[in-house]
Amino acid sequence: MGSVQIVTTILAAAITAVAVWLAVRAVMKMTAVIRLGQPAPERFADKAARTRTMLVETAGHTRMLKWSVVGAAHWFVMVGFVVLSLLVLEAYFEVATTDGGLPIIGHWTIFGLVTEIIGVLGLVGILVLMAIRLRNRPNRPGGRSRFTGSTMWQGYFVEWIVLLVLIFGFVIRGFKVATGHFEFPFWATPVSHAVGAVLPDWADGVSVAAAIKIIISMTWLIVISLNVTMGVAWHRFLAFPNIFFKREPAKPAGSGLGALRPMTSQGKPLDFEEADPEKDQFGVAHVEQFSWKGLLDFSTCTECGRCQSQCPAWNTGKPLSPKLLVLSLRDHAYAKAPYLLAGGGKDLTGEEKATAAQLAHLDVLSLAEGDKPLIGDAESGGVIDPDVLWSCTTCGACVEQCPVDIEHVDHIVDMRRYQVLIESSFPSEAGVMLRNLENKGNPWGAPQNTREDWTKGLDFEVPRVGEVDDFEYLFWVGCAGAFEDRAKKTTRAVATLLNEAGVTFAILGEGETCSGDPARRIGNEFVFQMLAQQNVETLNEAFEGREKAKRKIVATCPHCFNTLGNEYGQLGGEFEVVHHTQLLAHLVSTGKLTPVQPVDGGVTYHDPCYLGRHNRVFAAPREVLGDAIEGELTEMPRNSERSFCCGAGGARMWMEEKIGKRINVDRVEEAMATGAKTVAVGCPFCSTMLSDGVNGKGAGEQVEVIDVATVLLRSVKPEQPQSDRDAAPVGG
Repeated sequence: MGSVQIVTTILAAAITAVAVWLAVRAVMKMTAVIRLGQPAPERFADKAARTRTMLVETAGHTRMLKWSVVGAAHWFVMVGFVVLSLLVLEAYFEVATTDGGLPIIGHWTIFGLVTEIIGVLGLVGILVLMAIRLRNRPNRPGGRSRFTGSTMWQGYFVEWIVLLVLIFGFVIRGFKVATGHFEFPFWATPVSHAVGAVLPDWADGVSVAAAIKIIISMTWLIVISLNVTMGVAWHRFLAFPNIFFKREPAKPAGSGLGALRPMTSQGKPLDFEEADPEKDQFGVAHVEQFSWKGLLDFSTCTECGRCQSQCPAWNTGKPLSPKLLVLSLRDHAYAKAPYLLAGGGKDLTGEEKATAAQLAHLDVLSLAEGDKPLIGDAESGGVIDPDVLWSCTTCGACVEQCPVDIEHVDHIVDMRRYQVLIESSFPSEAGVMLRNLENKGNPWGAPQNTREDWTKGLDFEVPRVGEVDDFEYLFWVGCAGAFEDRAKKTTRAVATLLNEAGVTFAILGEGETCSGDPARRIGNEFVFQMLAQQNVETLNEAFEGREKAKRKIVATCPHCFNTLGNEYGQLGGEFEVVHHTQLLAHLVSTGKLTPVQPVDGGVTYHDPCYLGRHNRVFAAPREVLGDAIEGELTEMPRNSERSFCCGAGGARMWMEEKIGKRINVDRVEEAMATGAKTVAVGCPFCSTMLSDGVNGKGAGEQVEVIDVATVLLRSVKPEQPQSDRDAAPVGG
C-alpha cells in the first residue's frame, strides 16, 4: 500500500464513519417520530399479499410506469442504485489497492457485464430525469408545474450525486483499463474500455477515483441524515415499508380509494353508541393523532408532484395541493417531535400532558410548534388553512397517481371529522345539507313521501320490496334519482330498460334513505352511521334468507354504489352491488337489449370519479355507448384513471365554489373542445355539474349532458315519449 492508498483509505474510513453515525441517528429519529402515531393493527394483516404487492410495485414499477418515459428512467436509476451499491462497496477495496475488487463475484464476467449495462442505462435514466425536472421547473414560463412547492435544491442535489457516482464508476474502471488491472473483456464492458482509452496510465488513479466516489456517496448520506424531511432522498428507503403497509394491498390502484378508512380511536373502530369525546379520539386534531402509517406517509413523500398535477382543486386555482398538504404535515410533525418526545401534547380535553420540568429544556421553536393549531388560517398560525381542507373533492386523483401509496383522502377526511364533530367548523352552506340528512333523510330536504314520484307516467308497474315474492335486483334509486329533476330521467330510463330486458327488480320506495356518502365525506361520521345502519337494517330485511351472491343491488349513483358496496360491510351489510352501466352492458352483450337506431351527433364520455378511479369501472359505460352510438366515442384528453373531476364529490355538491375557476367549467371546456354534441355521464352529480357548466358557457342549445342509460334508451326505443328526451332544468 503506497502513500496515496494510505491517505485515500483514511479519508474513506473517516467520512464513512461520520456518515454512518449520522444515518443511524437520523433513522432513530424518524422511527421515534413515526411511532408517535396512533395504532393501526390492521396494517399487519395478510403479510403474504403485502409482500407480493410491495415487490410488484417496486421491482415492477407498476405505478411509476403510468408515466412511461419518467417511469422507465426512474426504474433504471432505481435498479442502478440497488445493484451499483455493490460498486460503492467495491470502491472500499479499490482505495486500498489499485487492483482491488469485490471478493468472489468481483471477477465474474457476468458481474462486469450486468453492472456495465446498468451503469449505462442508469446514466441515461438520470439525465432524462434531470432534463424533465429542468423542463418542469416551477419558474419556467408557461404555467404551473408539478414541482411547484417542492424543495428544488434537494432534487437537484440527489440527481447530481447519482450522476457523479455513476460517472466515477466508469472512471475507476477506466483507470483499471489504462493501468492493465481490468479483468473484464471488451465485449462485456465496452464503455469502460472506451473511457480507459482516453485516461492516462496513472497507477494511483484507481484509488483516487474510488476515494472521490466514496466521498460523493457519503456526502449524500451525510446531507440526507441532517435533513430527515428530505423525502426526495429518503423515499428510496421508506417506499418499501410504506407500500407494504398500504391499507388494502390487493387493490389494483391506490389502496386509499373506494371505502374511507373507518373512524378509529386507539386503533379500534369507533362505536358511537359508547363513544365519549373526552375519552375517545374523534377525527384528527393534532398531528400525532394520525396513525403511525399516516406519519410514515408524510415521511415518504417524494415531492414528485404527480398528485398535484392531477388535482382538480390545484388545477383551478384553489389553495389545495395534496403534495403541499402532506409536506406541511410532515414538516410540522418533525418540528413538533421534540416537544412530543419530551412528553408534551394535549389530551382529549385540551389540557397539557407534560409537566413544566419535562418541557424546561426545549427551545422556544419546539414549544411554539406544539401550540400551533392543526387547522387554522394565517392569523391563527394553523398548519393547514381551512380553505385547503374544504377544497378537496375526494376524487382520489392524488391517491391513484402517488407512486408510493400515500393515502391523502383518508388524512383529509380525518381532519374534517374533528372539525365537523367537535369544532362544528365547516362551510356554512353545508349545514343545510347536514340538517336535511338528519331530519329528512336526503340532502335536498324533499318530503319522504315523494320518493316514488319518478314512477308516475311509466307504462309499467314498478314493484316495491314486499309486494313481490321474488326479484333479481333491488334497484337502489338514491336521493338524486328520486328527487332531482334530471336524475329522475335517468332513473326512469334505467327502469324502462330493465323492464324491456325482462329483469325482475324492486325498489324500497319510502323505505330508502340517503346512503350517507355526503355526510361521511364532509366528516360527519355520526350522521353517516345513523343513515347507514338504518339502510343496512332495511336491506338485510329485504334480502332475508339470501346468500351474498343473491343479495344484488343496482345503483345509478356512483356515490351510492361505492358506499353500499365498499362501506356498508363495515356495518354488517354484505351485498353484491353493480352500477347500472355494468348491468346494461351485460344485458346488451347477452342480447336482452338490442340497440336499433344509433345515436349520432358525436358523443364523449365523462368518467365519474367514484365509478372510475375509486372502483375501476371504465369499460362498461364505454361498451354501452359503443353499441348505442354512431361512429367512435370521442375521448377527452383526461379520461379513465386520469379523468378530471366534475367538482361535486366530497360533499362539494352542497358547498359554494368561491376560489379560482369553477371545476365543472374547466371540465366542460375540455368536453366541448372535442366537438361532441352529447356529453354522456354515469353519475347524477356529474350530470348536474356539467349541465350547469354547459349552460354557464351559453351552449345549452348545442351540447346536451345526459346519462349513458338515456343514450342507450334512445337507441333501443327511439319512439320513446318526447317528454323523456327533453332536458329538464336541474333541480335542487
